[in-house]
Amino acid sequence: MTLAVISPDWPAPARVKAVTTERDGGLSRGPYASLNLGTQLGDDPDSVAGNRRVLAAELELPVEPSWLEQAHGATVVDLDTESPGAADGAVTSSAERVCAVLSADCLPVLFTSTVAARIGVAHAGWRGLVSGVLPAAVAAMGGDPGDLLAWLGPAIESAAYEVGAEVRAVFIAADPGADACFTPNDAGRWQADLYGLARRSLEAAGVSAIYGGNFCTYTETERFYSHRREAPCGRMATLIWLSP
Repeated sequence: MTLAVISPDWPAPARVKAVTTERDGGLSRGPYASLNLGTQLGDDPDSVAGNRRVLAAELELPVEPSWLEQAHGATVVDLDTESPGAADGAVTSSAERVCAVLSADCLPVLFTSTVAARIGVAHAGWRGLVSGVLPAAVAAMGGDPGDLLAWLGPAIESAAYEVGAEVRAVFIAADPGADACFTPNDAGRWQADLYGLARRSLEAAGVSAIYGGNFCTYTETERFYSHRREAPCGRMATLIWLSP
C-alpha cells in the first residue's frame, strides 16, 4: 500500500475494518499536498477526485464512502435507512456502506459493537462535543453502550489548542467536571483538552472501552493536516466498514 494510514489499536471484531488516512500518498499540491480528501476547500476538484479513487482502490473499499456534509453539530444518520446529507456522524449494520468523516484538528471517533455487526463514526470538534454528537452516536449505535468500543483518532492536543473563556464556560455549564480539561495560559486564555472532553462525554453516555487519543495534528506536521497551523489545508478521512 502506498497510502500512509493508521489502523486503530482496539480489540474490534474481525469483520470491522477501519483506518485514518495521513496526508501523504495523493495527487494534491500546494497547501493541500498531498492526499486531501475534502471538497470545497479550494483544492483542484480533479485532484480530490483522484485522491478519492486512490483511497478506494488502495483500501479495497466495497463501495464509495458515504461522505457527509459536516456542520459541527450533533446529527448522526443511520445509513441503513437514511442518506448521508448534513450530519457529523453515521452508523450502519450493512457491509454495503462505508462510514466516513473528514478532519484536520477536530476529533474523529470510531465506534463498533462487540456483540453485533454495528459500526459508526463521528466528527467531534468542540462545537460538536458541546452539542452532544458523541452521545447521539452512542444512541444511534443502539443496544447496550457497555458493549461498545470507541477509538479516538488524530486531533489537536491540549498544548496546541487555545480557546477563549466562552468555550470553557459552555462546557462547564453542561458538565462542571469538564473544568479539569482546561488549563489557563499566560495570555489569559485556556488550553483545551479535546481528548479529555471526548472521554468524559463517552463515559457519561455509558461507554467505558475507549482507545486511541495519542496524536497531535498540530505538531505532527509531516503526518497530518492542521487547520490551526496552516489554513487553508486538506482533510484526512477516518473510515469504518464491515467485510462480508
